[in-house]
Amino acid sequence: MNEKTVRLGLVGKDVSKSDSRRIHTFILREWGYDCAYENFSVSADGFDAAIRTLMGDFDGFNVTIPYKRDVFCYLDEIVGDAFACGAVNTVVTATGTGYNTDGVGFVLMLKGANVQVFEKKILILGAGGAGRSAAAALKKAGASVYMYRRNRQELQETCEQLGVTPTDNPETGGYDIVINTTGVGMHDTEGVSPVSDKAFDGASVAVDLIYKPKRSAFLCQAEKLGLYTVNGAAMLFYQAYFADCLYVNRSPDTAEATALYKKYLTIYGE
Repeated sequence: MNEKTVRLGLVGKDVSKSDSRRIHTFILREWGYDCAYENFSVSADGFDAAIRTLMGDFDGFNVTIPYKRDVFCYLDEIVGDAFACGAVNTVVTATGTGYNTDGVGFVLMLKGANVQVFEKKILILGAGGAGRSAAAALKKAGASVYMYRRNRQELQETCEQLGVTPTDNPETGGYDIVINTTGVGMHDTEGVSPVSDKAFDGASVAVDLIYKPKRSAFLCQAEKLGLYTVNGAAMLFYQAYFADCLYVNRSPDTAEATALYKKYLTIYGE
């Protein structure tokens, strides 16, 4: 048994309901590590102080809404998917390196849910860190990716960077899969969906990266229309698994990740 304690954290605008502490603690204990995990819910004014604390006192940390791009200027290097999609969700402090494990976690979640994306027309709602990661992963998997966000200029810039297609109106329908990567539907917007029923016209699958509540208004809406639905719980676990591999320098294995998630569910449920 390795008695080393891995000190980790999570920084975001509101991480009060996050399951990250429980997930990382579970995974690392399975590998023989203790985990001390701390949440940092901070406003934009408090972000700098939180990052300096995390960079100085922690082995690594996760980054969530809305700071996956703001963290760039604190890092010495941005690599892999983080560089490709322009968003960091994982930082290894010893090297000052930023990574993104959202994309691989997202793909593994879809695989586990038997959602096929090759040559599918997919609409992504939101172009923040999670949306960018999902878009990059889906494009790599052979999907035809469309993105929507209200700020037209930022949408255009993001789509040009990622090589995907912007759309002015998410309500036109005609997509095979509709994915919500915005924060609409959680915290103070719980019970609200980012789109009307029209957005689901022609679709067979709806995915919401929100995992609390388990059935967001967006997914409830899609279910009533007969769509197959997936929430973001598995993605949260898988992106944490790949992040923990980086923290402790362990080679990732998708079979191990899947087995660990199944064991996690037997203990904590869905």
